[in-house]
Amino acid sequence: MATSKEFHELKLANQLCFDLYAASRAVTKAYRPLLEPLGLTYPQYLALLVLWEHGAHSVTALGQALQLDSGTLSPLLKRLEGAGLIRRQRRPDDERAVEVGLTEAGLALKERAASVPMAIACKVGLGLGEARALQAELRRLVAALDAGE
Repeated sequence: MATSKEFHELKLANQLCFDLYAASRAVTKAYRPLLEPLGLTYPQYLALLVLWEHGAHSVTALGQALQLDSGTLSPLLKRLEGAGLIRRQRRPDDERAVEVGLTEAGLALKERAASVPMAIACKVGLGLGEARALQAELRRLVAALDAGE
């Protein structure tokens, strides 16, 4: 029978995937009390960030920006549309493409959401340099994993 020493690499504490999973859950949990008063979930907030920054997007481009498949993105957009924050419409030049744009209410929500990034930065407790270095490492990790597909 094998001893636990032989399976050291299978210990939960040695799993990078678990640390990333736990960090993701903790970040989402930290956003929840900040986004609830805005009537948003974390994924909805991310979609609005893209629209606030870049304006209207095709559903395909929005999915690429958020790294979400259409099966995940469509219900999210449906809820944002139901809340009156976005509108989806077929593009006149290509009826197959659906464009997502902000409504007046969606644009107005940007002002109320402006304090969220600073509140999260305070909760995280990293300096700006540390936060940017961590972002760079995470992006490198994602790129390496995507390249391996």
